[in-house]
Amino acid sequence: MTELHLWLRHEARTTERRTPVVPDDARRLVENGVELTVEESPQRVFPIEEYEAAGCRVAPAGSWVSAPRDAVVLGLKELPGEPAALTHRHVFFGHAYKGQPGAADLLGRFAAGGGALFDLEYLVDDSGRRLAAFGFWAGYLGAALAVLRHRGRLRAPLVPTTKAELDEALKPADADPDFTGLVVGALGRSGRGARVAFATAGVDPTCWDLAETRALDRAALLRHDVMVNAVLATSPVPPFLREQDLDAPGRRLRTLCDVTCDVGSPLNVLPVYDETTSWDEPARRLRAQPPLDLIAIDNLPSLLPLESSADFSAALLPHLLDFGVTGPWGRCLDRFRQANREHGFDKGDLRDH
Repeated sequence: MTELHLWLRHEARTTERRTPVVPDDARRLVENGVELTVEESPQRVFPIEEYEAAGCRVAPAGSWVSAPRDAVVLGLKELPGEPAALTHRHVFFGHAYKGQPGAADLLGRFAAGGGALFDLEYLVDDSGRRLAAFGFWAGYLGAALAVLRHRGRLRAPLVPTTKAELDEALKPADADPDFTGLVVGALGRSGRGARVAFATAGVDPTCWDLAETRALDRAALLRHDVMVNAVLATSPVPPFLREQDLDAPGRRLRTLCDVTCDVGSPLNVLPVYDETTSWDEPARRLRAQPPLDLIAIDNLPSLLPLESSADFSAALLPHLLDFGVTGPWGRCLDRFRQANREHGFDKGDLRDH
């Protein structure tokens, strides 16, 4: 492979505890000839000393802005608002290709600086299946928080924990035979995680996937106590819930968890809210009588940072070792260029990557 310099940045979001590369995998990258610079980060679940011991260079938080231009800046969530022009190649979840708020601004920053976005959501194989994802843990946590909320046990603000601790909290304290749960998108990664959390909580959920959503029975949906949406729409589909459904007579639904959090996107299958919830206020009341609470946190896996980071890093490692502009990374770059054309940023100002 050609010499590669990866620059693991500190995450700007204060609740982001995860990392796309854990220290054990950082060591493997270094052993394979990758130069790896890791920024100091007081919130990252792994201390900087573990990266130093793995052979990584250490840099101050936020110093990626002055990194060598050929460095590939690696992160997970959104970039800080500055600099206005992005000159590097960046690898992270950009959320900029489905009409989300801020998408044009982010792409404009890349166009201004000549950099490129390799969006991790679009790191896929030949069949379109994602190669590294946090989906299982997002679904698991989404269902776990929804169950805890429904049972009156969800405490705010949320704090990172371990799976063992969360499993203990999920155990039903009392017989709860009438509890009904629904997982929409049950066969995907997130859906599988949601089903595991429900099972841990002693609940056998109804499971819907493509067949059930093609001819959605909203009345049946509303007969469940808790619904977890784990569907990531890639093309427009009729919404699963509409405003009028929330006021339907006899609605049993009391807790709605949207794992996908496509708020603001035209592909949003739950257009009944316009703002995500947070660690400080994880649930928002959508209706007072009968009560209906929403949980829509867009970095759920960060609540289990050790487990989710280890899984993601293991999946990403072989692709970082093969970083380039062909194969899965080439597909990422093609999607970035397509998005630039769609937004009018295709005037020849993007340098060859």
